[in-house]
Amino acid sequence: MSQSPPTPAPASTPTLSVQTSTSPAPPEGSGRDLVVLDGLRKRYNVGQPNETEVLHGLNLRLNTGEFAALIGPSGSGKSTLLNILGLLEPATGGRYVLDGQSVAELDDEALTRLRRDTLGFVFQFHHLLPAFTALENVLMPVLSRDGRIGVRERERARSLLDAVGLDQAVDRLPGALSGGMQQRVAVARALMLEPKLVLADEPTGNLDTASSSEVFALMRRIHEQVGTTFLVVTHDTRLAARCDRVIELVDGALASDGAPDPG
Repeated sequence: MSQSPPTPAPASTPTLSVQTSTSPAPPEGSGRDLVVLDGLRKRYNVGQPNETEVLHGLNLRLNTGEFAALIGPSGSGKSTLLNILGLLEPATGGRYVLDGQSVAELDDEALTRLRRDTLGFVFQFHHLLPAFTALENVLMPVLSRDGRIGVRERERARSLLDAVGLDQAVDRLPGALSGGMQQRVAVARALMLEPKLVLADEPTGNLDTASSSEVFALMRRIHEQVGTTFLVVTHDTRLAARCDRVIELVDGALASDGAPDPG
């Protein structure tokens, strides 16, 4: 069945009046450590002649309510660090505490539950399922967790799509949406289970300048109005400068960590 052309994003800025089952996260500066890394190391091919250490004893804290950028040249270890933070692969040394739980002490089932309940992911490529509508894609995390979708969950998904400016596109397939609109669907999907931390891996890297700015502004608005913590991996120094904190990784070690350069 043919699809109607994409609906342009509204000129006005939607307010994030998203229904939630929990109170918003404390504001930035609350002092509560959401992520704690103590001496974190990552080695590959351990015990083999080609053993390589990629992360060299990282010490890092990320507080609830922060909006931080993670930058660094290619090969600096950003992707490896993000995979560890996302519980997609384990560290080989040091300690990682996420939302008060020491990750190394958890079995596979507990890790899966912690990832599902605490983390949201936004990637460079939206990874939407092409045969499902925008609304159905946003609901996928619920279907994966519960095996069913209730009225409340459907209402929340609609509320999220409205919040990202796509209330007129809920029934459209990804192929009928622009790249920026598809990425906004991906942001809504990442928020569906109310994560405490969103890990965004080059979320604007596949978009043109206008769409990139639009998606980044959306994430900042979510942070400001809902309190979700964000760690954004980016090569775009202009976007990093719009974050509250910039963490620079070089050759597997922290090179700098602080407020963005005002220049």
